[in-house]
Amino acid sequence: MTILLATDFDAPALGRWRGLLQAALPVERIVTDRQAVDAAEIDIAIVANPPPGVLQGLAHLRLIQSLWAGIDKLLGDTSLPPAVPIARMVDPAMSTAMAETALWAVLSLHRGFFTYAAQQRTPTWQPLPQRRADEMAVAVLGLGEMGRCVALRLAAQGYRVNGWSGRPTELPPVTTHHGDAALTGMLRDADIVINLLPLTPVTCGLFCAARLEAMRPGASLINLARGAHVVDVDLLAALDSGHLQHAVLDVFNTEPLPGDHRYWRHPKVTVLPHAAAQTDARSAADIAAGNVRRLRAGEAVQNLVDRTRGY
Repeated sequence: MTILLATDFDAPALGRWRGLLQAALPVERIVTDRQAVDAAEIDIAIVANPPPGVLQGLAHLRLIQSLWAGIDKLLGDTSLPPAVPIARMVDPAMSTAMAETALWAVLSLHRGFFTYAAQQRTPTWQPLPQRRADEMAVAVLGLGEMGRCVALRLAAQGYRVNGWSGRPTELPPVTTHHGDAALTGMLRDADIVINLLPLTPVTCGLFCAARLEAMRPGASLINLARGAHVVDVDLLAALDSGHLQHAVLDVFNTEPLPGDHRYWRHPKVTVLPHAAAQTDARSAADIAAGNVRRLRAGEAVQNLVDRTRGY
């Protein structure tokens, strides 16, 4: 049988990924052009933003392995074979990178480093009041692999961390909550809110005017999940009014972020180019290969997606 590597990578990136996957799976046949083989031979697809419809009509397809942690775009392809299991990428290296970015953003907000950077451009010499980490309440929304890693890293740094998820989750020493009522309370009590939720029909537009208004006055938002979680016009209004202090945004409704977007020049917004936790091809290829070997051996594939929940 044959593995189809279906992506939107440019030629150098595609060649690198194929080389890494082939090295990890030396006995497998890996192709990047569906037309180069009989469709009946393809039983596994390894994908990253595959062209819409490319997996349609593969009668013997047994597994779709995503190279990305987020699978909302993949699930948005209505031609996706409905009965084929999908595995998402869960890579400890990516979780570690996300925790590093979250810690940097929280420290920068907590200690006023974004303000100091603005003062340098003025120039202005004005020390700010310094709070202790245990005086700062941080809410982490989403306690999947990345969210857990972020929450534990911040707790180890001394922050008062509360975590929220759709279902009950235990994560000592982090205090955890679940349910809509608990979310409202967490937003009200947090100095900094970090969004790491999956994008689903339920969470799309989560940070709308009402939700932002529910946040503590002077709080800050860090969005490291998906741009569609945020209603841009509502976030800008909350920043303009002074209700929110700052927003650190790594993801956007349109990417790359258009050059004329207000986020670029807003004094209370820090823009990152979707770089908080980039996929490491070396570790991700090994993880994808591990799932291929499990499937071939008749073992359980890891990190399967629940299509009814959207992640």
